[in-house]
Amino acid sequence: IFPNILGHRSRMEAESGAEYLLLSVIHGLLNGECSPEIRLVGCSVLASPCRDDKMIRPCRSTCEALRKDCIHAFEAIEMAWPYFLDCDRFFASDQEGCFDPLAGMKARQEVALSSLSPEEPSTIIQFTYTSNAQMYSLLKRTAAKCSQISHVYSIGRSNEGRDLLVIEFTNNPGEHELLEPEIKLVGNMHGNEVLGRQLLIYLAQYLCSEYNLGNQRIQTIINTTRIHILASMNPDGYELAASEGHLLNGWTNGRTNAQNIDLNRNFPDLTSVFYRNRRSRFYRIDHIPIPDAYWFGKVAPETYAVMKWIRSLPFVQSASLHGGELVVSYPFDFSRHPQEERMFSPTPDEQVFKQLARTYADAHATMSNNDTERCGASFYRTRGIINGALWYSFAGGMSDFNYLHTNCLEITVELGCDKFPPEGELYPEWKRNKEALLTFLESVHRGIKGVVKDTEGNGIKGATISVRGIRKDVTSAENGDYWRLLNPGTHILTVTAKGYSRVSKRVHLPNNMNKAGRVDFVLEKPDIDDHLFPTIDTWDRFDPYNQFERNSEPHIDEEGIEREEKPWWWNYFSQSGVSPPNWLLRNH
Repeated sequence: IFPNILGHRSRMEAESGAEYLLLSVIHGLLNGECSPEIRLVGCSVLASPCRDDKMIRPCRSTCEALRKDCIHAFEAIEMAWPYFLDCDRFFASDQEGCFDPLAGMKARQEVALSSLSPEEPSTIIQFTYTSNAQMYSLLKRTAAKCSQISHVYSIGRSNEGRDLLVIEFTNNPGEHELLEPEIKLVGNMHGNEVLGRQLLIYLAQYLCSEYNLGNQRIQTIINTTRIHILASMNPDGYELAASEGHLLNGWTNGRTNAQNIDLNRNFPDLTSVFYRNRRSRFYRIDHIPIPDAYWFGKVAPETYAVMKWIRSLPFVQSASLHGGELVVSYPFDFSRHPQEERMFSPTPDEQVFKQLARTYADAHATMSNNDTERCGASFYRTRGIINGALWYSFAGGMSDFNYLHTNCLEITVELGCDKFPPEGELYPEWKRNKEALLTFLESVHRGIKGVVKDTEGNGIKGATISVRGIRKDVTSAENGDYWRLLNPGTHILTVTAKGYSRVSKRVHLPNNMNKAGRVDFVLEKPDIDDHLFPTIDTWDRFDPYNQFERNSEPHIDEEGIEREEKPWWWNYFSQSGVSPPNWLLRNH
């Protein structure tokens, strides 16, 4: 009936309006997101049906649900929500009498779903490649659909300004819960290695959908674990690789970030620091501080953001997904003899790392098979796992940094020979890796966990938990809780904290344990002056001279002219009250 809701007096007038034009191109603008829903709801405003010569407005509830699901698609292209889809202005409530413009489409979907056999999965995933804009929109829509267990947050931006977007799954989003382990999955560190990126996007959709469908396994994982998924650490590199497509993409195009930095060579080389000091009896090889000299090199914004992220949360376990081989590698990635490119270089947690790698490889459909094609390498003898430095040695890797700077144990999963497989391979690869991803998430619940408290029941932050025979300690989190991945056996644990006496316990972990054992500690304050304990913790020094910010943004004065920034040592002398030596002033 005309005039319609917007006041158009004829079909010709409606079809010549900006609203009709927008609906005609909306599919292309949103890269297929929310189509045909947007078009159907938009058409219900432009061409509303009538009953007894009276217009029937579309339902406000339908509009509000559509806006909740699709607003992120518009944000991804920096476009405002269309004014003619104003739910309050142009739509009616159920009490006023309205119609659902999506009713027909929903009925057809229900018929299609009912035709699926019970053996087929209930979760429907579209196995196609996603652009950066589509990825952001899809992750935000997934979090909106599962807002009770999920939310998205950005840890920073790439060199070209793209968000490094993380989606989190837990029963209390945004909060660390006492004794709940935190695990992260990182994909697309090399922009042209795209399979891991897609698998993590599918995993996010799968976790959300299966949780809502009542899948008990998924509900247990999410209710007992805090999962963080960074699907793309290098969206700029992906943009370059995707522009060429899988047929034209070479072995390296898009591998680095927009600054031509290989992100997996850009982290602080703490492994060399470890090798230099490993013979010192009293040198701590865990939580090694970042050398000040590191900040005077070229630090990628993606690396900087991930380092801050790693330091900000008490991650226990991690996997970084790559491509080009079919194997799981584990630290150390840098050889203990720098001249040796392939040398077995174990960490003190060699047995734990082997078990972590074995967890993923054995749950993968083909990775641990002896007859699996190995992309030219020969990992069939080790059933799909290898020490990183024994494979090939490199410094500045993310896995070594995780291990030596934090509590987190990270493995590197090489998903297959083809770094950018054809789209038709995405579903088969999801089937090969789905069980491995879920099993890896479950495996964080092994070893021991507990709370370190004082005699008044207050949690102690930063307490050190040592295991006899493993020269790598972990520290307690903000509220005193800790996690220590361990294999079955008998272990002697010792806990120390500044200003408290030490406590030791013997713990036996049987082979058949399917969850982490709970071991709490209560520390007493000894009759000793606190000044005898060291008070400076160099681990807290992160970019102490503000070099990253200085190198990232030029200093502009009030007149809009770029000026030379003060040298790195200026703040040091200013704050200490000591004048800098003349030779420094002359050289600057």
